[in-house]
Amino acid sequence: MIRISGIKLRPEDGNIKRAVALELKINESGIKNIIIRRRSLDARKKDDIHYIYSVDAELKAGDGAVKNTGRRKNGVTVSVSDHRDYALPNGEITPGKRPVIAGFGPAGMFAALSLARKGLCPIVLERGKDVDRRRADVEEFWNGGKFDPESNVQFGEGGAGTFSDGKLTSRSKDPRGGYVLEEFVKAGAPEEIAYDAKPHIGTDRLREVVKNIRKEIIALGGEVRFETRLREILVSEGKVAAAVTDSGTIDTDSVVLAVGHSARDTFYELEREGIALERKPFAVGVRIEHRQEDINTAQYGDMAKKLPPADYMLTYTAKNGRGVYTFCMCPGGYVVAAASEEGRLVVNGMSEYARNSENANSALLVQVRPEDFGGGGALAGVEFQRRLEEKAFKAGGGNYSAPIQRFGDFVNGRPSVSEGSVRHSYRPGTVFADLNDVLPDYVCEAIKEAVPQMGKRLRGFDSPDALMTGVETRSSSPVRIVRRDDGQSISLEGLYPTGEGAGYAGGIVSAAIDGVRQAEKIIEKRLIK
Repeated sequence: MIRISGIKLRPEDGNIKRAVALELKINESGIKNIIIRRRSLDARKKDDIHYIYSVDAELKAGDGAVKNTGRRKNGVTVSVSDHRDYALPNGEITPGKRPVIAGFGPAGMFAALSLARKGLCPIVLERGKDVDRRRADVEEFWNGGKFDPESNVQFGEGGAGTFSDGKLTSRSKDPRGGYVLEEFVKAGAPEEIAYDAKPHIGTDRLREVVKNIRKEIIALGGEVRFETRLREILVSEGKVAAAVTDSGTIDTDSVVLAVGHSARDTFYELEREGIALERKPFAVGVRIEHRQEDINTAQYGDMAKKLPPADYMLTYTAKNGRGVYTFCMCPGGYVVAAASEEGRLVVNGMSEYARNSENANSALLVQVRPEDFGGGGALAGVEFQRRLEEKAFKAGGGNYSAPIQRFGDFVNGRPSVSEGSVRHSYRPGTVFADLNDVLPDYVCEAIKEAVPQMGKRLRGFDSPDALMTGVETRSSSPVRIVRRDDGQSISLEGLYPTGEGAGYAGGIVSAAIDGVRQAEKIIEKRLIK
């Protein structure tokens, strides 16, 4: 295979095979197969917007048909492809007790899939419901119905990512990332996620994907138990001996703890059991909404109507030393109610695959540090989150309506009295409020300073009509469950803290990668040497 990198194609010209043939100076008929490895959109110059491709080409005459490799004058690089597919550890495995996985978000899902592929028949415990019943509960809540603390945007099949943009962007170069994306495609995700620089599935398609992965795990001998919580881990001679659940005790020597960043009750139970935890930094802030049409124009200019909905990623360091950044940007999406505890209000963002709603939204976050949390030990960050969520709940009227404010009013410290050009997308309802009364002063100061600077990079981002909804507190876990190099807790052999909730990931792909990595540790431990 020959790797050709840096091929530029305008959006209206999708003939990648012809472009490859021109670069290699061969006829198109001489190309046996083309695999797109990466595609990104370069919109830095509004009069020269184009896609950049990296592809592997299989030639009918073999690699020897290409004599000139290296970098060309036009920036294209031709080389022999070094692509290798990821593979789980190979070898004969010692039979043993079935591993237990707590949590069926990306980390738990891919740990289970990987273990099932090696014949270890994992048992998955998920406190929430399967995705269809979970969706019904969430929709009822969003439409003004009852809130279910066990079936919501945070808990249930697929984890928090199920009700999101389904964004699969990852900075990791880990080969497991390709494996994760390929498994998503096999389960029904769009093929382009395997090569797009900014891939996403969309919450509507992600629901089917997670169901199909669950079916694959079961077909391979695994088991998924919904509405079943891990209540306690029994220990014998300093090692995991069993997992106590709502429906009984499971003898096991391996527990993959993939409970997600919102399993606060589990964190407290671990602390009571003497498992080593530590505070970690994260970020808090708001969701900020703009009209998607305005973002498209700012990013693409005259090409706005010919390209997919635009996204953005903005960062700034405030004078008080706090990093301010946009996170989990959802083109053509919605701001959603994401509470997981009664009397506390949290928001998140979500998009469907088409990304065709009126608004763009993104988290607008400010870094918070362990010293900001006050007393309370390793779980002080949890209590810090709770305090902000309780303030937001009260500011919204105490019924899960969210406090909203136009950016211009936020700067001037006054509650908004009406929406401007941006209309809110949040359900079940909103209340005009002053978010200065909800967020810490240093967070408000940093946002007020950062947004005008971000507006210099993205025209209109600092519009007075930009609509802010509070609060976003679940950017990542406020705690880390400390583990050794072999993936196990430093406190308990056989306990494998995993994914975002354990403090080792920051998104769908990185959490899934960590799930695969932890599954490898269990597999390697059982390999017959």
